[in-house]
This record gives sequence, C-alpha cells and structure tokens, in this order.
Amino acid sequence: MAGTAPRTRTPLAASLSVALAVLTAGCSDHSSTQATAPAPASTGSAVPGRIHVDVADVDMTITGAVAHLDRSGNGSLSMSVRNDDGVPEHLGMVATPDGGRGELVGGKSAEGNGSLSTAGILLLSGTTVTFGGGGPRVLLHHVHGTTAQHTLPLALQFGVAGLVRFQARVASS
Repeated sequence: MAGTAPRTRTPLAASLSVALAVLTAGCSDHSSTQATAPAPASTGSAVPGRIHVDVADVDMTITGAVAHLDRSGNGSLSMSVRNDDGVPEHLGMVATPDGGRGELVGGKSAEGNGSLSTAGILLLSGTTVTFGGGGPRVLLHHVHGTTAQHTLPLALQFGVAGLVRFQARVASS
C-alpha cells in the first residue's frame, strides 16, 4: 500500500494546481464583461462649482461651490445643496487633494436643517442648505491641489447619495 500513495497524491496535486490556476485566472480577468457598480448619473460636472446627481432614488444638486483660500490653503467652502431625494440626507465628510479633510461645522440651530450630528450635516428632503455665512460651514485647513484652472477637486460623502466628486471654483480670501 505504501507504494500506491505517491501515485494517488500526484494526480490529486495536479488537479488542485489546475483548479487553482483556473480560479486565479477567473479572479484576475479585468474584461469589460465583469459586473461593476454603476456610476452616478450627473450633469453639469464640466462646470466648476456645480453638479447634479441623479441616480436611483438620489436627486441632489450642488451649486455655487467656491473654496475661499488664503496663501497657506486655509479658508472655507461655500455652496448650496438641494436635496430632492425624498429622504433626509447627511453630508458626512469633505475630502480635499492629498488626503485632506474639511471640518464640518453645524448651523446656528442645534437641531433641524443644517445642524451637525454624528452622521454629519442634516439636509432635509425638499430643501436647500447654504453652506457659509450663518448656515453650516466647511472649514478648510492647509489645502493644496488647486488646478491651473483655479479649481479644487473635492469628494463629498453623503449618507444616501454616497461619494460625489466634482470641482469647486477657487477664490482668494
């Protein structure tokens, strides 16, 4: 019996090697037939400071996005966000180039539209929240990455809409 053991192991090892090669090839296939998550449909993204996100149950428009920055990259982001999702939304994070993050500051009211909670800035359905002035704010610290066209690439993370990428205009403050 000891003489038959190597013969049974060799075909088993070969079968496992072939199966592993097939699985590995299948996992590394990056063809266009592979299923991927659909990208949000947006309009107006070519216009700095504006984007309309319209995908599934998400209907949101961001307008007037301007990063007011001084020479050291400090300042704030002003914008208006219109939420027509049909459900409340929260802005949870603002990312800037080079791994930077904006600091979210709630509006004057401790509750309601524009208020800050652990989920982020509340954006009630059917309303527009204006960031800057007396409303909620996004403070920017040591931001770098302004383009030659005087825009700033941003990624805004919303609770329902998810990640929204667009360009804000840059103004000196």
